[in-house]
Amino acid sequence: MNTSDRNIGDVLIVGGGISGIQAALDLANSGFRVFLVDKSPALGGKMSQLDKTFPTNDCSMCIESPKFIECARNPNIEIITYTEVDRVEGEAGDFKVTLTKKPRYISEEKCTGCNICVDYCPVKIPDPFNQNLSENKAVHIYFSQAVPLVTYVDPETCLYLKEGKCQICVGACKTNAIDLHQKPETMVLEVGAIILSPGYETFNPKLRGDFGYGRMQNVVTSLDYERILCATGPYEGEILRPSDKKHPHKIAWIQCVGSRQVNEGGNNYCSAVCCAYTQKQVILSKDHDADLQATIFHNDIRAYGKDFERFHQRAERLSDVRFIRSYVTVGREIESTKNVTIKYSTLDDGVKEEEFDMVVLSVGLNPPKDVEALAQKIGIELTDQRFCKNNPYNPIETSRKGVFVSGAFQGPLDIPESVVTASGAGALCGQLLSYRRGRLERERVYPAERDVSQEELKIGVVVCYCGANIGRVVDIPAVIEYASTLPNVSWAGENLFACSTENAKQISDAIVEKGLNRVVLAACTPRTHEPLFRDTCREAGLNQYFFEFANIREHCSWVHSREKESATQKAKEIVRMSVARAAHLEPLQEFQLPVDHTGLVVGGGVAGMTAALNMAEQGFEVYLIEKDDDLGGMARRLHYTLEGLDVQSYLKDLVTKVYRHPAVHVWTDATITEVSGYVGNFVTRVTSQGRVREVKHGVAVIATGAQEYKPTEYLYGQSDRVLTQLELEGEIVAQSDKVRNAQSVVMIQCVGCRQADRNYCSRVCCSQAIKNAHKLKEINPEMEIQIIFRDMRTYGLKETYYREASEKNVKFIRYEADTKPVVEAAGEGFKVTVPDPVLGQMMELEADLVVLAAAVIPAESSQEAGKFFKVSNNPDGFFQEAHVKLRPVDFAADGVFLCGTAHYPKHLTETISQAYGAAGRAVGILSRETVTASGAVCDVTEHDCVSCGACITACKYGAISFADTPQGKKARVEPILCKGDGLCNAKCPTGAIYLKHYTDDEIFAQIDAAIPASKENH
Repeated sequence: MNTSDRNIGDVLIVGGGISGIQAALDLANSGFRVFLVDKSPALGGKMSQLDKTFPTNDCSMCIESPKFIECARNPNIEIITYTEVDRVEGEAGDFKVTLTKKPRYISEEKCTGCNICVDYCPVKIPDPFNQNLSENKAVHIYFSQAVPLVTYVDPETCLYLKEGKCQICVGACKTNAIDLHQKPETMVLEVGAIILSPGYETFNPKLRGDFGYGRMQNVVTSLDYERILCATGPYEGEILRPSDKKHPHKIAWIQCVGSRQVNEGGNNYCSAVCCAYTQKQVILSKDHDADLQATIFHNDIRAYGKDFERFHQRAERLSDVRFIRSYVTVGREIESTKNVTIKYSTLDDGVKEEEFDMVVLSVGLNPPKDVEALAQKIGIELTDQRFCKNNPYNPIETSRKGVFVSGAFQGPLDIPESVVTASGAGALCGQLLSYRRGRLERERVYPAERDVSQEELKIGVVVCYCGANIGRVVDIPAVIEYASTLPNVSWAGENLFACSTENAKQISDAIVEKGLNRVVLAACTPRTHEPLFRDTCREAGLNQYFFEFANIREHCSWVHSREKESATQKAKEIVRMSVARAAHLEPLQEFQLPVDHTGLVVGGGVAGMTAALNMAEQGFEVYLIEKDDDLGGMARRLHYTLEGLDVQSYLKDLVTKVYRHPAVHVWTDATITEVSGYVGNFVTRVTSQGRVREVKHGVAVIATGAQEYKPTEYLYGQSDRVLTQLELEGEIVAQSDKVRNAQSVVMIQCVGCRQADRNYCSRVCCSQAIKNAHKLKEINPEMEIQIIFRDMRTYGLKETYYREASEKNVKFIRYEADTKPVVEAAGEGFKVTVPDPVLGQMMELEADLVVLAAAVIPAESSQEAGKFFKVSNNPDGFFQEAHVKLRPVDFAADGVFLCGTAHYPKHLTETISQAYGAAGRAVGILSRETVTASGAVCDVTEHDCVSCGACITACKYGAISFADTPQGKKARVEPILCKGDGLCNAKCPTGAIYLKHYTDDEIFAQIDAAIPASKENH
């Protein structure tokens, strides 16, 4: 490809955090060429600095770093780091973007990431990646798993660049990669669309001297603390105080630092993630030290997300953990110990001052640095809070056509929402550029697969340090030495991080250079990394099923962190077992199946219609089926949003577009009666308006919505003056007498949720109450409105409306779960009794109307749809996504996606974003000609099959059925449906069914190696 062609692409993505990465992968996998640009030296964004992610506490880098390499290996993604946008010219479909690449003073083509220059550099500097809590050098790699794995020189600290004095690194570099005379480079790219994913900055409490940060050594921010917790951090995962490197035994967390503030320098919005990440840090800290005393000073607990309520309860139930609802001030630093005192107030004890070993400030999210300059260069508008101004009805569209936004640049967002909006931005780019899909696409080419059937066994063993995750506990050199003595092992080596680009390449090089025909990697979990290393084998021309993973992190170093000798011994045994199994591995072949380029969307609410319309606009035929006799779903009962949008006008326009689009086929009054097939080739039978119809489709999007809980408490159903919030909204729009004549309204929150049988927050209710309170104040400014709540969860930018309601004299009264309000009839109105936590007395409130924030509960139709498509629900009855962080709109069942309130309660704009996200993911399959089926699937030895059907009963995916053969009915496996879980193997009485890649020979060899016949001396 010549230089001019290299600068032509389809989409430019600005920002290489998780949102930008996901957008790049989605677009590249659906036929577009992408430029992924980031101003940092490497991909990763803030997620790469986190230790774990809530609410699953997955290792953050473990789930993100495979995506780095996936981007690096994708021929349709060009990664351009250490680069900033200079200007954007042109229009949607034909943008000309000028970039300035900052000098690294390193040749990226020559640098091997060997770190020799770092070793020789004499200048020590605070490490920016570790939040300046440890030292690095003036030349260094940004972090160990960086992509690209290339050093860069800090021009502000390099002695040569500052004073012309030192060039030690130049002489030390063996590849002549260092160029201290490098200049900024200008490049011009031609693209059709732009996605802005520049992420966020954390609030800096040092600017205002908040809470002693920058003055008191043991006051750290939450991002500082993430690095302290992390095994690759400044203290290798040990929780130590910066002042004396000792273990703290008493830590305080202070919430809302920089958020929910109206004073100068603070932010008037809620940062949305701080409550949950604080609870995560408390849980992880208690895992490190069970005797740790943890105190969380908070205002509202905003556990509004999926599984967040249980996560909060998990933290709250831990021993020696206190949640104290109080504003605080940091008192003083005690000179002798460097401990810090905090003043706070409780209703029972008044003002107190308490001493802590360490204080963590839960800082909020700010817009990206220099955001005004970025907005001017791109030609977009910003909000008052300096986030990206978007289309009120489509939060992914910016004020400039052809420029889209994803991630936290929209406003404070968690990782799943950042991923959802990334896929959504990809869907909108696909809609804009559908005419050019595939024109610039390049196919990835692997070397020819080597036939090793006649070769003697040559097993290579690679042992990964995983930074300090494994290396701090397990004696890696001892494990390598032991592995080299095992039968059939011809080579054993080590990696600092096997998942980094350079170390993965070292593995593929070793396969070629040493003639290896089996590979055992002793590292982390195959759950996140096995696809990456199978792909590494393919790059070396080795069948990917000759790869075996030995998990010596989760199964060893993490669970035996205080037993180093025993952990090392166990690591040896795990490696021995894996080597024994690897000797029996067989080459397996994946196979391709054709894709039907038609989509099916189940559910005709806003989510389903949005997804269907987008897929149709991208050029694919779509069938939209709805159980009711008209489209619209729950949105038919919504009239306005908290932000003031006209929902019914939007809905009418959306329905019209759907009915008029020639590629969207709408079936109303429809019921699914049967679903068969698999990804790329589903067949669904539908009964609609008395007719039985059948549709063949490649993907399905489930958008069956949710419904409002019908209360049985607080006199609901006994009086027409006890309403739900949705019913009140209808009465307000109808201008009914009961609303216009009401002088006092009491709203009760959390009705039917945050309780034992529905242990979740319905997410939208607090904002719904604030919305209706504002409307009632518009009707009658003198109306007495009291909202009885547990925690006001107006997260993100909705916080402003909460404050405005308070300024309009809407009163807020807090209650606890064990002291719920009591509603009694009193004449034509009601008496509502609720304890006042400040006065310590019972309050009696008069009310003309009582309004209940009724829970959002799963739709009855969701259960049926789930059974047909063989997808699972979470304990609350909402659909369970494949991965809470990185696959939030995918099901575990391939080719089936979800969106809207069927996933979890959400606001209208969130529903729209997720609908685009689901459409984007679905088009990733529809745009291909084939899908790939795994080779690790079950098969049947027919002459051993007795046709008992036990395997069919055991299979949860419907992958096994009877087929007619000359020997009668025999079990047969549909490989594309098989998930390789092996349940059928355990049920089969004759052993006729077996799982490839987990054969009896392989498993028995592993078991035999676990307990050798004679005791070995290690």
